[in-house]
Amino acid sequence: MPTKIGELAKRTGATVETIRYYEKERLLPEPSRSSGNYRLYNDKHIERLQFILHCRTLDMTLDEVRVLLEYWDEPDKDCGHVNNLLDEHIRTVEIRMDELMQLKKHLTTLRQKCISEASAKSCGILNTLADNSCHK
Repeated sequence: MPTKIGELAKRTGATVETIRYYEKERLLPEPSRSSGNYRLYNDKHIERLQFILHCRTLDMTLDEVRVLLEYWDEPDKDCGHVNNLLDEHIRTVEIRMDELMQLKKHLTTLRQKCISEASAKSCGILNTLADNSCHK
């Protein structure tokens, strides 16, 4: 049974804007239209949207999702490239984790610049941010 965009959004947890964006990006195929020009989605749209949304919860980029969808659409194709894509994504996550740990270290150091409440003009955090000494 055809589903309108609002119902598709409700069923998948996506927003209407997100669904339209994925259509514009050609991640979701264009739906058919009703006589009143409403978008009408079918089970394949729902399945594909759920696939995309799951990839996005794994912080995959739209380009990565696009590649995965190519393989999803060609089930007989060798998935070696999919493995490589995921390995690269894992490396990217590891790099980001290192960057976040470095950020935490900077923030912790910055937080130690002001150990008690004081006037803003004598706040060690604000003064350190102003003179950029937290990055030295």
